[in-house]
Amino acid sequence: MTWIIGHLLAVCIGISLGLIGGGGSILAVPILIYVIGLSPKTAISMSLVVVGVVSLLGTIPHWLQQNVNLKIAIIFTPAAMIGAYLGARLSSLPFITETFQLICFGAVMLVASLLMIRNSSRNQDEQKQIATSQDQNQPPQRHWFAIPLEGLSVGGLTGFVGVGGGFAIIPALVLLGGIPMKEAVGTSLLIIAFKSVTGFLGYLNQVEIDWGLMISFTLAAGGGAFVGAYLTRWIEAKKLQKGFGYFVLVVAVFVLIRR
Repeated sequence: MTWIIGHLLAVCIGISLGLIGGGGSILAVPILIYVIGLSPKTAISMSLVVVGVVSLLGTIPHWLQQNVNLKIAIIFTPAAMIGAYLGARLSSLPFITETFQLICFGAVMLVASLLMIRNSSRNQDEQKQIATSQDQNQPPQRHWFAIPLEGLSVGGLTGFVGVGGGFAIIPALVLLGGIPMKEAVGTSLLIIAFKSVTGFLGYLNQVEIDWGLMISFTLAAGGGAFVGAYLTRWIEAKKLQKGFGYFVLVVAVFVLIRR
């Protein structure tokens, strides 16, 4: 029964990634720990593969809809990949216990939920500003040096606590990259896919992986990602972000209480 429930929830992870470009690891880690019964470190490492593969699959529909900005992704991704590997290696230090890692994960969830709630109300004004500059034939303001720095920090967060960072990547792509929200969602999925690879490599010699579970969980989440990406034709991400933020807030409190 727990296996079935866990895989049904994996479908929800995919839908979240496909619709809003984030939230995959924020959901995957608690599910793998509290539903499937894995240890925190194993759950974090497996979530990187699940979210990485699902993000790559979710990129395909966005690519077909021309919602992936390769230029911004090329600037952001290398630094994010380096950060993810370093964050994963940091977790191997003797004084970094699984309890400490889980507390950090809960704290990041708490911050992420508040950022999602806040950004959901700001995105509309930001998009209007971008649209206005484009209508006036003014190039969007881009902060080229800040983009890789953001990538390095988000990557480090991914490697250490397993959070993909879509909640931080998307606002950064909108504000620093000057791209529309839907394009930021598609681009963030591509970035998450690449940095999840290096994050997982950093964990390989630290945990034992149940490959069968990871593959089945990934397939379930992958199906959800296609559904979520398809639904973006009719559902705007900003309309869902606030509700999802409140949901993450509840899960964050649960994780911190149950640590």
